[in-house]
Amino acid sequence: MPGPQSATVYTHGHQEAVLRSHRSRTAADSAAYLLPELRPGQALLDVGCGPGTITADLAELVGPTGRVVAVDTSAEVLEQAAGYVAERGLSNVVFELADVHRLPYRDGEFDVVHAHQVLQHLGDPVDALREMRRVTAPGGVVAARDADYASMTWFPEAPALDRWLELYRCTARVNGGEPDAGRRLLSWARAAGFTEVAASTSTWTYATAERRDWWGGMWADRVTGTAFGRTAVQRGFADRAELERIAAGWQEWGAAEDGWFSMIHGEVLARG
Repeated sequence: MPGPQSATVYTHGHQEAVLRSHRSRTAADSAAYLLPELRPGQALLDVGCGPGTITADLAELVGPTGRVVAVDTSAEVLEQAAGYVAERGLSNVVFELADVHRLPYRDGEFDVVHAHQVLQHLGDPVDALREMRRVTAPGGVVAARDADYASMTWFPEAPALDRWLELYRCTARVNGGEPDAGRRLLSWARAAGFTEVAASTSTWTYATAERRDWWGGMWADRVTGTAFGRTAVQRGFADRAELERIAAGWQEWGAAEDGWFSMIHGEVLARG
């Protein structure tokens, strides 16, 4: 496995179609397994915070006396996140550029370190977890949640979506990531030296007309208009015409009256 200094490429990119998805996330639908651990006054580090919707929810839960440091590798996304948090009227969050492999914080500085959909994109997720462990205080917790792409399933059967899943997993791996990260979180946490790891799962399901339309349209745009599609073409895994067919397949699935899509996420609460 590549070391921490190896280049890590974010397969999705930060185009609007991706951020549209990220902005829909909340602590309730993306970090429910962590919420019982939170209380006012804690110091929390949010790694890979993206546009800040989960961050803001977490900040409310540890506030008003607790503090949140939210980090990402994209200055543009951090600017958007800061604007969103300001709109929510929160003053206990600071945003900083940082690499999870080299966090610029003291040993034991945080009570909680959280990472949502981050480890799947890293060349060395175990090294990242070790660094997250380093900055966690004794008695604190590291929380990580990642999708498991191989678990994604849908109805009706759609060859275009079969091809999408194959193409995404191939592209993510050539970028150095692991798209089936969810099932590996327990193993990665143990390899990082945690002595107590509680593993769980949760799902996202899209099975109403509104949610199908949103999910199918969003992925149609992501196939043709983000870094994922461009990389697939550049690497020779697909051509533009195939991307258009996959996008049309997503739109067709989204319009199906009995359409259903679900995915499993792996989760860990790691201590020690």
